[in-house]
Amino acid sequence: MSDTDAQTVAFARETMIPAAPPPASQRGAIRWLREGVLSGPLNIVLTLISLWVIWLVLRDFVPWAWRGIWAAGSLDECRAIRDSRYGDGASVACWAVITDRWRQLTFGFYPVAELWRPPLALVLALLAVLPVLFAGLPRRLLWLSAAAPFVIYWLLFGGTIWGPLLTALGLGLAGLAAVAVGRQRGTGWGALAALAVLLAAFLDPFGLVVAGAGWLDGIVPLVPALAASLSALAPGSAAVWAPLLVAAGLALVGFLAAGLWRAGSPVAAAVVGAVLAAVLFLDLFAWIAWGLDAARLDGLFPLVPPVSDWLSGLAPLGLTPVDSDDFGGFTLSITIGLSAIALSLPLGVLLALGRRSDLLLISAVSTAYIEVIRGVPLIVWLFTAQLLLNYFLPPGTNFDLMLRVIIMSTLFAAAYIAEVVRGGLASLPKGQTEGAESLGLPYWSAMRLIILPQALKVSIPGIVNTFIGLFKDTTLVAFIGMFDPIGFASAIRADTDWQGIYWEIYIFIALVFFAFCFAMSRYSIWLERRLERSHR
Repeated sequence: MSDTDAQTVAFARETMIPAAPPPASQRGAIRWLREGVLSGPLNIVLTLISLWVIWLVLRDFVPWAWRGIWAAGSLDECRAIRDSRYGDGASVACWAVITDRWRQLTFGFYPVAELWRPPLALVLALLAVLPVLFAGLPRRLLWLSAAAPFVIYWLLFGGTIWGPLLTALGLGLAGLAAVAVGRQRGTGWGALAALAVLLAAFLDPFGLVVAGAGWLDGIVPLVPALAASLSALAPGSAAVWAPLLVAAGLALVGFLAAGLWRAGSPVAAAVVGAVLAAVLFLDLFAWIAWGLDAARLDGLFPLVPPVSDWLSGLAPLGLTPVDSDDFGGFTLSITIGLSAIALSLPLGVLLALGRRSDLLLISAVSTAYIEVIRGVPLIVWLFTAQLLLNYFLPPGTNFDLMLRVIIMSTLFAAAYIAEVVRGGLASLPKGQTEGAESLGLPYWSAMRLIILPQALKVSIPGIVNTFIGLFKDTTLVAFIGMFDPIGFASAIRADTDWQGIYWEIYIFIALVFFAFCFAMSRYSIWLERRLERSHR
């Protein structure tokens, strides 16, 4: 028996056999052909039919596009060059219309001397979204993401830089109020505090104290239009509004300062209280509409020309103003599309949470909004924005058409995103919510830390699909008189120089839209794979 054991041990292998390459039939192009193209008789037949169809499509298109003419000043000149090169009546693309009108298709009527601004704004927008889209980058770059919208607005529309700076300061103050109050009273109270600061900073409700009492005439800005509106609600009570609004303003200042004081920040409480008091009663931010070109929101926000003139005279920093009517082509489509995409996602998430809320009023309002918006085509809402929106605004209000389109596109996309996110929330097991409650997390903390990250991961395909559809739907603005790429294509084809051109313009527009939409689609696929946590 020992001899047998000795012989067995003698033949035991002490090292691993080196890994051998797989057979040639199981790797590379051969495996792909066997498994994906020629895996069976039926698939072989379908592959041959598909190749034949592709050949029918490309056999005429490829020579037509490849031999295209790029240098010509009109369609007649392009045809003359074609006849001299390839013979009379040859089928050749006239790409010269793109080289001749690329500026209109890309920038619209944007001033020639300022054409560097839209590309720079686009590059800045792409850099700003990188820290949001990719987690491996330094988190300090999120400050760039926060500042980019204001800088991009200034680059695109020009004017004084003080408007975007003070807008950012006002929003920052609202964020500080939300954090300070939220830590003491909860997220709901923090949101109310932020809303109050926003109203105080940008709508100036407390500037009415002077309109009602005339105490500091010439020092504190007046808002006679808003004062008249409030007095009209209760005739004969103009003198009552001043003490009431003063009391409300002081209460808000004390409330926020007390929240910071309890948090152990007495210096911050004093600074925030002083700044907020200045915001409420000295109207530091209400002049923003003037600095950002008041004609866009004339009648909605109070204007303070003396403050604007003083700041501009102190530091005249600004760019040449560009009106939104000068926007066109892909600059218009990208501006509307990216703005609506950035604004519709948070609004859609809030609507989804509102529809699932246990509060009947919030749930009913969210449901009604979603169903009404989704039940009407976008083109109808765009016509509403163009023709009917001003009827619902105060007299003298003049909303810029581009701003109206962005608002309507945002509201439209938000309704669809709300349903996509609601589907993601419904896919989560109830135990996730119960687990968050068992940890003692309040509602908003549970949503932010546990529920929404999982729901949004599930909803990525639907959200990106909505974004792609929204970006493509920006071409509908051509029906309301705005010159997007489709609108300019029609105008170019109506020109006597290029009358009769057709496919070349639309192929170029289609390729540009495809590039943007394909990039969004590929990022969606990459993000899904990165967040994949299933065990297979």
